[in-house]
Amino acid sequence: MRKLPSVLARTLTSGTNASPGLPDMSEGQSPIHVTNVRSKLRDIVGASTNWRDHVQAMQERKALHTLLAKRQEDLPPRRMKDSYLEVILPLGSQPEIREKYLNVHNTVRFGRILEDLDSLGVLICYTHTKQEMQQRSPLSIVTALVDKINLCQKIIHPDCDIKFTGNVSWVGKTSMEVKMHMLQLHDGDYSPVLDATFVMVARDPENKRPAFVNPLIPESPEEEEIFKQGELNKLKRIEFSTASLLKMAPTAEERNIVHDIFLNTLDTRTVSFRSRKLPPNSVWMEDAKLKGLQICHPEERNIFNRIFGGFLMRKAFELGWATACSYGGSRPFIVSVDDIMFQKPVEVGSLLLLSGQVCYTEKNYIQIRVHSGVYNANTREHHTTNIFHFTFISENEVPQVVPKTYGESMLYLDGKRHFTAVMNEI
Repeated sequence: MRKLPSVLARTLTSGTNASPGLPDMSEGQSPIHVTNVRSKLRDIVGASTNWRDHVQAMQERKALHTLLAKRQEDLPPRRMKDSYLEVILPLGSQPEIREKYLNVHNTVRFGRILEDLDSLGVLICYTHTKQEMQQRSPLSIVTALVDKINLCQKIIHPDCDIKFTGNVSWVGKTSMEVKMHMLQLHDGDYSPVLDATFVMVARDPENKRPAFVNPLIPESPEEEEIFKQGELNKLKRIEFSTASLLKMAPTAEERNIVHDIFLNTLDTRTVSFRSRKLPPNSVWMEDAKLKGLQICHPEERNIFNRIFGGFLMRKAFELGWATACSYGGSRPFIVSVDDIMFQKPVEVGSLLLLSGQVCYTEKNYIQIRVHSGVYNANTREHHTTNIFHFTFISENEVPQVVPKTYGESMLYLDGKRHFTAVMNEI
């Protein structure tokens, strides 16, 4: 950390202090090995491990419709500790599993951590909604949104055990907010690495319509505060969506920012709106992007035989990291992930198109937006499936990214909004 700029060291050691700590719920809990999380999920919904059996497995789930609650009031309320889980990733004590998590810098691949968080979030929700008399859950629980993931450590070590903890922190009618924490073992103690907030939705056995989930009852002032924060998070998301630049015009301040950029790029030797000149130490936005393509094979399917959301997050993160790396000219470090919307499921066999774009920069920071879409070769149609937002910090100050068109200016302002929200959070 001594060799890094002070702003980098300051950012990556301040992350979890701002979020309210969860009460201790670990009493009587036996940690789950990370490799058992996916198998537990398959058992809960009756999913087959063989791709050729997936159609029959999904047909069998149709019969579970009769187990769905007609009203939320018919379901027994749950406590926060009822859904609390601990998962161990024993990178230190079981070195044989390290290679899957290792990157070329001899640190842990953050994309793999995203996959584990996604699986754990779903399992926590199934634990919250579990009915003792039901062998299989009639609910199809999927990730709707990654609200935020804030990191407080620059390096995740590949030879120290990792512990994930989490529980349901807020419940609506058909949706659940899950708060998760990741810690790593150092000198006999677990130190915080990141905090994550996911939003999951429950649907019917065929994953077609919303389904009711058990209400949540806070038991202490601390839990009341956590539940209240979940409600505030929901309102913030609605407010942020309502003010989206795809729906509303920029604010007066934002219009001035765009106009100042425009004036700063005019060629003073000509009197023309079309003659543009790139300022010193700057890069046109159109030159600050990378693209990728992924064929979605059955290996990457989830328990409902669509492509696993954690896999999509990993691929988007890795493209975002590569975009930040090529732009900044040095190794970037992830600071925050926020506002990942899962708009449409990705079917097995799809052609997944990923586009990473630098949309805002400030000093050492690089804000990346990754657009994910699928291409149907038969209909020749494109559909957006996800939008990902990543905040990276580079070891060196990076060039200023400069929009040229109105559309790029909106991307720039949207990136600035996300960056500002992240900085306020940490």
